[in-house]
Amino acid sequence: QVQLVESGGGLVHPGGSLRLSCVASGSGFRINDMAWHRRAPGKERELVARVTSGGSTNYADSVKGRFTISRDNAKNTLSLEMNTLKPEDTAVYYCEADYRVFRDDGDIVGRAWGQGTQVTVSS
Repeated sequence: QVQLVESGGGLVHPGGSLRLSCVASGSGFRINDMAWHRRAPGKERELVARVTSGGSTNYADSVKGRFTISRDNAKNTLSLEMNTLKPEDTAVYYCEADYRVFRDDGDIVGRAWGQGTQVTVSS
């Protein structure tokens, strides 16, 4: 299977910046789409940004122009550059990856999630 580990969360003042990172590990796999999601206290989980294996991106309206998603296919890493942070960006951020594991007895297609990293925007 594929495991995801996030890093880079923390406490930042409004208007500040943070960079989140996620690394995928496993063996004999290929990552397709990758994404960042977040869950704020008392709210449903929402998609923040997604990037395809070809580099196409899409963003939630609430983060457009402030957040940038990127990936390194060779290193199986995903990043989220967050600028001009607002208190409403406070949430646990989760990395997600759609993957295919190649096996002689049949490939396995699945979706992996990281454990989450806390981002708190507060003065």
